[in-house]
Amino acid sequence: MNQREIRRLADLLRDYGLSEVEVEREGVRIRLRREPAPVTPAPAGPAVRGPAPLAGATPTVSAEAAADEAHMLTIEAPMVGTFYRAASPDAPPFVRDGDRVKKGQVVCIIEAMKLMNEIESKVAGRVVKVLVENTQPVEYDQPLFLLEP
Repeated sequence: MNQREIRRLADLLRDYGLSEVEVEREGVRIRLRREPAPVTPAPAGPAVRGPAPLAGATPTVSAEAAADEAHMLTIEAPMVGTFYRAASPDAPPFVRDGDRVKKGQVVCIIEAMKLMNEIESKVAGRVVKVLVENTQPVEYDQPLFLLEP
């Protein structure tokens, strides 16, 4: 293995949040390990949360609009990866704005390390907005969909 290949392995560690990667080629074994970042305990709760405040939001929002947004929920990415709205490029999207979803219904796919992970809705409701573009990289806990319960 050359330095470039080792750097690519290190990039995999960083990009996918891995703590260790090991490769063996032609009798040479390379193991890269990194110490995980200190973890601060997150409050326990479902993966569906209310929306975060918008940056630059003005305090002149009407009471009616604030009440509407207060009851909205988000479906968030459970992992880092690439967001796909459909099972294949020529297939229709799993959900569109305005669609009703059931609890447990597949709403998208996130590809992580060449594995396709179906993401299911944790609640029933109506999709108000798809917040991520197709094939866009997503981060852990990034909001993907805005739902009205």
